[in-house]
Amino acid sequence: MESKGKLKVLVIHGYRQCAKTSREKSGSLRKLLKKYIDFVYITAPNKIPSSIDEEYGWWFSKEDMSFNALENSHIDNGHQISVDHITNAFKEHGSFDGILGFSQGATMATHICALSEEDGFPFKIKFAILCAGFKSRSLPHQCYYSKKISCPSLHIYGDSDRVIPKEMSIELQNCFQTFSVIIHSGGHYIPATSKERKDYENFLLPFMKEQTTEV
Repeated sequence: MESKGKLKVLVIHGYRQCAKTSREKSGSLRKLLKKYIDFVYITAPNKIPSSIDEEYGWWFSKEDMSFNALENSHIDNGHQISVDHITNAFKEHGSFDGILGFSQGATMATHICALSEEDGFPFKIKFAILCAGFKSRSLPHQCYYSKKISCPSLHIYGDSDRVIPKEMSIELQNCFQTFSVIIHSGGHYIPATSKERKDYENFLLPFMKEQTTEV
């Protein structure tokens, strides 16, 4: 249920996750930011063929319908389906203030931010929180990085991330005009300790104030 006065944020999960696992993995973050954000979770539309579990992705970068963030590719199977799926989520749930993405989901969220700045796109995004994101190596996606994205963004990455090296996350943050950064000492996860609380609050408070003014 949406809480009055809070920011409403759409969560775009990582590769091999779904709404349920994403919600479970982000439990500490929800608790940390419960005063500020109502999170809405959706599952990507592309089931991973090789998986017997409930594992999904936002696109595949290889012909065998798998994904590797580190390899150059000319393939983005399922990406447009995912764009449509996220657009429908905005229609179904009403507008969102922001978008939060993890790993492949952070990259997908970046593409949605870029699209939302085009004339005629059905919604706008006030801010993005992007954890362990990367600039896609798929050739069809390079159009999303052709100009700086104006949406304010918070980029989060770990010094010890061996899935998405921090250099790839830095490359993504440089695709934005205005960004803040949280760097933690850990690996491939969203940090949610008291140490990061102030950084999250500093990023979110301007949007809370903006929402209060609009009301």
